[in-house]
Amino acid sequence: MRGLYDVCRSPRGRLALNLGTGVLAVTISVLAARHFADVGWPFAGADIRLVAAAGLLFLLAYAFKAYGWHRLFAPHERPKPLALGAACGAASVTGAALPGRFDDVVRVAVVRRATGGRAGVAPVCLSLFMLGLIDTAALMPLAGTAAATADASVAVRAVLGVVAFAGFGAAIVIAVLPRLLASGRLLRFRIARWLGERVVSPRDAWQAWVLVLASWITRAFGLFLLLHALGFQLSLPLAIAFLCAAAASGALPIAPAGAATQAGAGAAILIASGVGAAQAVSFAVGAQALLILAGAAVLLFAALWHGGKRLALAVL
Repeated sequence: MRGLYDVCRSPRGRLALNLGTGVLAVTISVLAARHFADVGWPFAGADIRLVAAAGLLFLLAYAFKAYGWHRLFAPHERPKPLALGAACGAASVTGAALPGRFDDVVRVAVVRRATGGRAGVAPVCLSLFMLGLIDTAALMPLAGTAAATADASVAVRAVLGVVAFAGFGAAIVIAVLPRLLASGRLLRFRIARWLGERVVSPRDAWQAWVLVLASWITRAFGLFLLLHALGFQLSLPLAIAFLCAAAASGALPIAPAGAATQAGAGAAILIASGVGAAQAVSFAVGAQALLILAGAAVLLFAALWHGGKRLALAVL
């Protein structure tokens, strides 16, 4: 592993890595274009204005998520929110081809790259663990509301109930963890002291929860507009159910591809709610494609921003 790390850090290794990433992105684009050419573009006949509005809401959701993640670092180790937004965008783009949970590896790599190595791997991994808990806890009110109000089958309500119950458990872990690490018995262990210095305070956790909840709500309204744009029956609980199913599938330890798994889970919820299979798959693929496009836009903006700053410093 050390030898592989040294090779990747070398100029030739970086060049090969960049070229490989570019080839992968082009390949994914070509395959996606061929797929849509065969089965038809998901947004064919859609209201473009509503699709654009949904895309803007997805962009805003990335911003809320980045600021929420920002609160989960220790104050002296916090990267810039733009770097965290770029990491989320890169993870969504690579999630179209990489297996599930590899998006966390991409996030760690992008944050390390954006901060020039100042953000350690261990603190970033700890923040991602806390972000997963916050994500699950933030879905609790949405899943609970959708389960109580959605006109869906018992199976769909049961799935939403499981998501809400998992969110309640995550909230308990978030509340108990700081007190547990501060106990005298654990402080004698080095790892416990390290975690105790970096685990977020209840105030920061609460702020992160509010921001991440805002991200999920914004994305749910984006899906609501997208349903309307594609001519589906307007139903905010249905949009929330689709969101919860896709988010829950993202927690799987391994999957064929992160984006594909999320789209499949969302389509399954729509089908279980009475939507036709072809329409459900088309909407799920379109929503996931728009989400990936929004992530690519965030990543491109971050790259241009950092590139512009470096160019300005070089000129001065």
